[in-house]
Amino acid sequence: MPALLATVYISHLAGVLAGAAAMLGHWRPLFLRWQRGGKMVATCGGAFLGVAPIVGGIGAAVWAVCFLLFRYASLASMVAACSAPLVALLIGEPWPVVAFAAFAAVAVVVLHRANIARLRAGTENRFRFRRSTARNRPEPAK
Repeated sequence: MPALLATVYISHLAGVLAGAAAMLGHWRPLFLRWQRGGKMVATCGGAFLGVAPIVGGIGAAVWAVCFLLFRYASLASMVAACSAPLVALLIGEPWPVVAFAAFAAVAVVVLHRANIARLRAGTENRFRFRRSTARNRPEPAK
């Protein structure tokens, strides 16, 4: 909401600064004494929905398609983040939005370094759409 309000009432630059502040606050939360927080993907998406809703919506669609195809949330997050600068350029967003998209893409990929290593090693957790059935579960001890 702060990114949206700053964009509407001040400028795109103010909106991306508010979005960047939210992303940084999610990565290193004040209330956790600046210790590690999250990987900023959802916060990035929310910031883009406020600053550039078309870029945010297309990014969300890219995330969903990639997730449904490959079933890796980390891969979907990185692909969606990397698509944002390209989408922003293609639809003619102002320079602060394009720069913010590029910064956000780099930040998301850097924070997913461990996931990249697991993807390369083939050990990354893959989402399963179905629960295991009763015949696949071990029988309880009697």
